[in-house]
Amino acid sequence: MKVLRTPDEQFSGLPDYPFLPHYVDVPSGDGTGGLRVHYLDEGPGDAAETVLLLHGEPSWSFLYRKMIPVLTGAGFRVIAPDLVGFGRSDKPDERADYTYARHVEWMRSALIDRLRLDSLTLVGQDWGGLIGLRLLAENPDRFRRAVAANTGLPTGDKPMGDAFEAWRRFSQETPELPVGRIVAGGCVSQLSEQAVAAYDAPFPDESFKAGARQFPLLVPNRPDDPASGANRRAWDALRAFNKPFLCAFSDSDPITRGADSPFLAEVPGTKDQPHTTIAGGGHFLQEDRGPELADVIVDFINGTPGA
Repeated sequence: MKVLRTPDEQFSGLPDYPFLPHYVDVPSGDGTGGLRVHYLDEGPGDAAETVLLLHGEPSWSFLYRKMIPVLTGAGFRVIAPDLVGFGRSDKPDERADYTYARHVEWMRSALIDRLRLDSLTLVGQDWGGLIGLRLLAENPDRFRRAVAANTGLPTGDKPMGDAFEAWRRFSQETPELPVGRIVAGGCVSQLSEQAVAAYDAPFPDESFKAGARQFPLLVPNRPDDPASGANRRAWDALRAFNKPFLCAFSDSDPITRGADSPFLAEVPGTKDQPHTTIAGGGHFLQEDRGPELADVIVDFINGTPGA
């Protein structure tokens, strides 16, 4: 496995991102070495509550910069990793190096084996939910509660919808993957040029984008997808998940519109929770309505103490 590492100078002067980097090494999965995973660790280390913020495609922990101060201000510890292939984490340069199973294992190794995180509140958006909900389903004792925001857990048994299929085609056919513009296009609000540049920062050139290119192809869209079986087993675990589970989707995301319905119907922990729709939010609701989403999470945690 050949691994690329984005130079540190790419991340200098980012707007509203004063956070210090932290790193752990995890096995690469091919038996040849390790990968460095970047994460943010903000707030008191001995906090009673730890919030795990997982980003998706094609963003990185910069996406949560507007939410972290609200969560730490409420007294919570916040962990926000960069998925392998994104942000300040290492980037295998072959698309075949990236699989759904490896993404789950890389995060499990980083967060559970290395950081030994426990008593977590999961917040997952986009692929952050696809990976985070697998972690929760396979390690339920590590989690106190969960927040699903513009995400899902597809098994390939149902169509993903026209909006997703259009995105998948674009991601494979465009000669250059304009990461910053993709994030901007998934927002209702207008991103500054500095913010767009920050989303481009992890990718000095196209060779760094193998993970971003491959992610759309890893979403299960047929019943015999390599990840379908594991995701069906995860759904079995979610059907037994009685801890608090909140849906906080936005009102302007064509990709995940209606994806909260299966959670509400099948996860017992969703019962009697204050599910909400974030007004004025696109797919990247953390950009459009970050403080509002953070407030929802704070209220959710405080309303389910010791869950």
